[in-house]
Amino acid sequence: MGGTLVDTAFDFPGQLGVYKGKVREVYTLENDLLVMIATDRLSAFDVVMPKGIPYKGQILNQIATRMMRDTQDLVPNWLLAAPDPNVAIGVRCEPFKVEMVIRGYLAGHAAREYKAGRRQLCGVPMPEGLRENDAFEAPIITPATKAEKGDHDEDISREEILRRGLVSEADYVVLEGYTRALFQRGSELAAAKGLILVDTKYEFGKTPDGTIVLIDEIHTPDSSRYFYAEGYEERQRKGEPQKQLSKEFVRQWLIANGFQGLEGQVLPEMSDAYIETISERYIELYEQILGEPFRKADTSDMVSRIDSNVRAWLRAR
Repeated sequence: MGGTLVDTAFDFPGQLGVYKGKVREVYTLENDLLVMIATDRLSAFDVVMPKGIPYKGQILNQIATRMMRDTQDLVPNWLLAAPDPNVAIGVRCEPFKVEMVIRGYLAGHAAREYKAGRRQLCGVPMPEGLRENDAFEAPIITPATKAEKGDHDEDISREEILRRGLVSEADYVVLEGYTRALFQRGSELAAAKGLILVDTKYEFGKTPDGTIVLIDEIHTPDSSRYFYAEGYEERQRKGEPQKQLSKEFVRQWLIANGFQGLEGQVLPEMSDAYIETISERYIELYEQILGEPFRKADTSDMVSRIDSNVRAWLRAR
């Protein structure tokens, strides 16, 4: 296995501060610049696993930056450059306090809510008679509040977002429109690779001049769920689980081992062998989503590599 990057402590030129999220570490620099570093940390049920996953950060960063470029004609985004396999540099934004989750199929969290007997998710009705992994008649938007570190994201309705003033109505209309346009494009990109984009989430922010832009990651296996298109209908007809590309396999492993991030539950031990299988699955995700071989970056000294590449970009800017 390759080495892993699980924590950073950079001191870039013009650095003003750093924010450490569940997976990404974001360095704020002068001139409204952000340096976002995708670590190899793995988060599930809003809990960070104790060990890193080799190449995961590189995979997430490279998928996200490619998808940003493949959708920039639809929606403006924060990205300026990706000078290192684990790094994206872009414009500092003020994030909206909600995540825009959009679902084309009854899967994951929506399926668990449906199985529990609930027929509304974030104020959006879900029709009777659906089976897990069935398609909705049209994609539904089911927002979530953005969690502070260590807290769970929570479902929230459009009405509650507006009532609490988390987003203005004018801005929310823009977010909805961008979300649907991105999901349509993402679905088309996935279909071209023999995949179905099942559900995903988008995050948005405002630049210093007030422009709403797409931020963070997009269409990665951490933020999205994919099914293989081939055999989907047959598996649904037979009531079989779908073959999927996402980190849902990690969630299912945790559930099978008695963990869903609830109070009092103990995180199961992940062996080195299991961590290697997770890394292999992420590489499979990359190759299927982008349709090209994954090229492993040098992980012998990731900290020095990242520091050198970021500084070189800043000098050349």
